[in-house]
Amino acid sequence: MRALFAAVSLALGLGLTGLVSAAEARLNIFIWSEYLDPEVVKEFEQKFACKVTVDVYEDAESMLAKLQASGGAAYDLVVPPDHLVPTMVKLQLLAPLRHPNLPNLRNLDAKFANPPYDRGNRFSVPYQWGTVGILLRPVTGKAYPESWALVFDASQQPGKFVLIDSVRDCLGAALKFKGHSLNSVDIPHLKEARDLVIAAKQRAVGFDGSVGAKNKITGKLADAAIVYSGEAARAMTDDPTLRYLIPREGSQIWVDNLCIPAKAPHRDRAEQFINYVLDAKIGARLSNFLQFATPNAAAKPFIKPEDAKNPAIYPPANVMAKLEFLEDLGAKTKLYDEAWTQVKAR
Repeated sequence: MRALFAAVSLALGLGLTGLVSAAEARLNIFIWSEYLDPEVVKEFEQKFACKVTVDVYEDAESMLAKLQASGGAAYDLVVPPDHLVPTMVKLQLLAPLRHPNLPNLRNLDAKFANPPYDRGNRFSVPYQWGTVGILLRPVTGKAYPESWALVFDASQQPGKFVLIDSVRDCLGAALKFKGHSLNSVDIPHLKEARDLVIAAKQRAVGFDGSVGAKNKITGKLADAAIVYSGEAARAMTDDPTLRYLIPREGSQIWVDNLCIPAKAPHRDRAEQFINYVLDAKIGARLSNFLQFATPNAAAKPFIKPEDAKNPAIYPPANVMAKLEFLEDLGAKTKLYDEAWTQVKAR
């Protein structure tokens, strides 16, 4: 697999020059499950004469742990959430992006072109954005509060429910229910959130990633679940009786990012892929497939009209005003890890 092969020229439209090894004709992506359109991947392989391998994860914490364990040399692209980008930079896990190789950066919406977690997009390029909320299978004629009480108040429980298997997302939901910031590092706030999640755990059908939780709802194994907005939108496309609620107490807005590990074996190819998905029509195809919101301004004219008008994907201004980004908490992150360990142990 590492033998040399004759490179084809740019004139053939393959975008390769000079001799490259077979190893360089690969791209290894580490990404959330169900987060890539297979047809976009296939077309990239054909256009750039390479083989793309996709490994998946269900939560950001396991992604970070695996990347640290491998020293960042196992993958060419990873897709961390916004709050983890500063941590990964501090840990020297990410390579700086070479902007001359990314001319399609100009397509980014201005809101995402200079994010506070990575000024100037030095290490990251926004991929998709969305929210955290509750996917619900309502019973006809029954009223439901648009509140985190659906999972954290036994008297409001709509039936069987699934908690999201993610430290910050789950504890953040509990914090918002109690009227606190989802970035709170106050010990009393975290104890209160921890105890809420522990109590909810006793009544829940378990923890799961967003995709798994969505599948439990569509498979009628649960009546409610904490999920990401894209999973909810896809579920509602398949079953229009479902609802997605962004609780009135507020919730989380997040941005997932394309980043290159510091020791990526195929850095050039990774930048080629990033630039490819920043293309207006490719970016729109991805968001139309995933049903998450696009950070690509040039892609918006190509977004399906029904998705562009869907408040589960693009929340109205009054809902957006109640959303918070997760922040990098530095050394205080251990407080969340300790609380989560106690949640899982009880």
